[in-house]
Amino acid sequence: MIGITILGATGSIGVSTLDVISRNRQRYRVVALTANRDAERLFEQCMVFRPDFAVLIDENSAKRFSELVKDSDLKTRLLTGPESLEEVASLDEVDYVMAAIVGAAGLLSVLAAARSGKRILLANKEALVMSGKIFLEEVRKNNAVLLPIDSEHNAIFQCMPANFSDGLEKTGVTKILLTASGGPFRETPIDQLNDVTPEQACAHPNWDMGRKISVDSATMMNKGLEVIEACWLFNTHVDMIQVVLHPQSVIHSMVQYSDGSVLAQLGNPDMRTPIAHSMAWPERMNSGVEPLNILEIARLDFTEPDFKRFPCLRLAYQAMTRGGTAPAILNAANEIAVESFLGDELPFMKIAEVIDDTLNSIESLECDSLETILDADRLAREKARQHILSATH
Repeated sequence: MIGITILGATGSIGVSTLDVISRNRQRYRVVALTANRDAERLFEQCMVFRPDFAVLIDENSAKRFSELVKDSDLKTRLLTGPESLEEVASLDEVDYVMAAIVGAAGLLSVLAAARSGKRILLANKEALVMSGKIFLEEVRKNNAVLLPIDSEHNAIFQCMPANFSDGLEKTGVTKILLTASGGPFRETPIDQLNDVTPEQACAHPNWDMGRKISVDSATMMNKGLEVIEACWLFNTHVDMIQVVLHPQSVIHSMVQYSDGSVLAQLGNPDMRTPIAHSMAWPERMNSGVEPLNILEIARLDFTEPDFKRFPCLRLAYQAMTRGGTAPAILNAANEIAVESFLGDELPFMKIAEVIDDTLNSIESLECDSLETILDADRLAREKARQHILSATH
């Protein structure tokens, strides 16, 4: 049986992964489940899947988990602290690592999985956005396998020729068409966006996601990070990637070829499809997702994104063009700005302003070491907080 660690088990991707595993119990054994602070849900998952290890980052949550275990027959060993994520990502009995921790917090554990030669099911964008060059070097050096879980990147992967890593120009690929729903404010008058509440921003029309990712979808920073991620995953330049608004979220992305062909991957908007694809690849297995009824869809719409409405998307393109630590700076500033917006400290349309100011106030350096990247991340968070403080007082 294939041993799997799920980093971020209590989030939407983690829950979907466990649902897929529950339908294919003869193939997979859960070795470790991790969470930040949701002790109750993690305990419930452990009772069902009986992993060898559970990890909780928050110490108070770990105490709560221990209390719950006392009244059960659970033999799962509890680990605490961020370093425990790296430990369970590197265990000998683990073959696959689902990397589903949101944000920069997931970076070190994903690197640990790469260094241990695991199959990495990558749902964490930030590992590539922050440290694409270093991360991919570790993947290659240690014969790890990297498969994308984002529905868009998984769709592109399914539409790509087998030898795409040789360079897209050598394989006849001329463009990647990265689709985006446009989020909840695709048609909202721009002058009304300053009054958007966190609850409105988190109400995504098609996908069930966590609050941070939902806000990123509303600003389209999520798509900007995906553009950066696609450059690394498919060994290409940012100019080769075109974002296309597709409100139905049925076509998950497309690949255009030099002979005029455009290959598209279609399916219902359900993350269990890319999860099952990456877990079973190169085979296929049951995901629990209903087959797409193309007759019910009836129409597919496509439009070009407006950078005035979605300035975060423009900033992501600029950061990737600039290169070096600029994407790490972009990501860190966005995390701080979104956190402030969710805490009712920052208006919605000021998120992009904080990111832009932070990018312009920090020099982009060559990503020659993990320390350089982490320093850029730390400095960007400080600058973003300073900007927010000065803007709100």
